[in-house]
Amino acid sequence: MNHSTTIFNSQKPHIIVEGAITYQLGELKGNQINYNFQKILIYLEAKGKLLFGKHFKIHQEDHEVLLKLISYYVHDEAFCVNLGIDIKKGILLSGPVGCGKTTLMKLLPFVAPHKRPFKCIPARNIVFSFNNIGYKTIEDYTDQDTYCFDDLGVEQKGKHYGTDCNVMGEIILSRYDLFCDSGHIPSQTSKRKIFTHITTNLNAQELEEKYGERVRSRMRSMFNLIAFDDNTRDKRK
Repeated sequence: MNHSTTIFNSQKPHIIVEGAITYQLGELKGNQINYNFQKILIYLEAKGKLLFGKHFKIHQEDHEVLLKLISYYVHDEAFCVNLGIDIKKGILLSGPVGCGKTTLMKLLPFVAPHKRPFKCIPARNIVFSFNNIGYKTIEDYTDQDTYCFDDLGVEQKGKHYGTDCNVMGEIILSRYDLFCDSGHIPSQTSKRKIFTHITTNLNAQELEEKYGERVRSRMRSMFNLIAFDDNTRDKRK
């Protein structure tokens, strides 16, 4: 992975400098930014090449998914309503192996660098941590940060001192409680809403089989489902 430095002016967060090139992602009108999707695509492809190598490319077939992700991330509320996306929920990005879910989620925070980025953590790594240090791992992810749990479903069950645990299922249940609590605080003392994002190769039925109906039920409340077409090709081949 190549090193790259993103520079932006907090007063003009829609203008981003990468090396010697300036990218203007939209127009600032008052205190609102009117983002331009085509300009964002140009920037993300350039940023992707810096992060993932010169062969990186945003494919035409991905534009529909990216439009939904970007509209959500920049809080274009009116457009999200048209897309059936609730900006008060997280994102569950699903699709076949190699379609680019992880890459797009890693790129997404660069669209709005003035926002606090989420942390993208492989689910498999979280289970490895649980196997080593136990239930503190679950506590560590029951906090105020926003996470994207990457590749949910590929991880094995956790085992610590002979005790089995569906680690990611327990974390999702804990994050659901945080999500609900943060949404019911009186406005005068309100905290920011606590979101969780997920990428997965699994469909709804497979998620329920792996994590149970209780977890699946809560996921319906927590997430907007954004899905790649099942026939999306493996871009790693």
